[in-house]
Amino acid sequence: MRVAIIGGSGHVGTYLTPRLVDAGYHVTCVSRGLKEPYRPHPAWLRVQHLHLDRTAEEDSGNFGERIAALDAEVVIDLTCYLPQSAVQLATALRGRVGHLLHCGTIWVHGQPVDVPTTEATPRNPFGDYGLRKAEIERYLLTEARDNGLPVTVLHPGHLVGEGWNPINPQGNFNPDVFAAIMRGETLTLPNLGLETLHHVHADDVAQAFVQAILHRSEAIGESFHAVSGAALTLRDYADGMFRFFEQPARLEFLPFEEWRQTVSEKDARTSWDHIAHSPNCSIDKARKLLGYQPRYSSLQAVQESVRAAFQSANAT
Repeated sequence: MRVAIIGGSGHVGTYLTPRLVDAGYHVTCVSRGLKEPYRPHPAWLRVQHLHLDRTAEEDSGNFGERIAALDAEVVIDLTCYLPQSAVQLATALRGRVGHLLHCGTIWVHGQPVDVPTTEATPRNPFGDYGLRKAEIERYLLTEARDNGLPVTVLHPGHLVGEGWNPINPQGNFNPDVFAAIMRGETLTLPNLGLETLHHVHADDVAQAFVQAILHRSEAIGESFHAVSGAALTLRDYADGMFRFFEQPARLEFLPFEEWRQTVSEKDARTSWDHIAHSPNCSIDKARKLLGYQPRYSSLQAVQESVRAAFQSANAT
């Protein structure tokens, strides 16, 4: 079976592309060709590559047709962030592809109401990213229902994997937080540290995409969460990282408006965005219909990523 992966060498693609090649699929990796995958794998020697600048191709109205011309039976779109991008691709692929899989985000939900949040929960997104991805999901699933577009939407949580910084227990991307924990320093968390984050290892997201392909009839016209088995509170996350570095947990708490004065404005904005969403999503639907079984807990996924980052830093 021929599969085209748009963004096939990025975060998720680093794991998804080799998975599909090893499973016997003929894979074309569509990317700008500006970077190597995050992890080496012998399967990359059996991958066809197509280097495209998606923005430029879309501006000229050619991107959808370029993908359709690959004559792939399955197209996986990992880099669609604008509604007009989804429209152009779906229009070109309608009637010419057996399965289109789109990478969404759990931020389509906005603030949680009932937890864990299911895929059936009404959407109430906020923020530019969440609003755009929710609009894309709505368009694609409407096309599936009304016009027979064979599409599946998978919503990952906070991606974790070798090669990039995970969201830390303060809810931002500052790697110094992990260094401070390693040294056994006191870590200050916003509020009472009870807001949640829902990480997922990129390889588990890759697994979800493969399972959706294998369970095509159950997957088409549906959306699924691709996250770990359980979210973490900031407090539990911090405790787990202190244990990881074999340090006693030293935590303090401040109301958010006071806490934000202790970090950079960028980190404060990022933390607020994450704790305002406080995602906590169910994977029962993906387990039941797709056979999705994440290998990593949230904490295990983060710890693998942090270990790799510290090993890389010590090697240089």
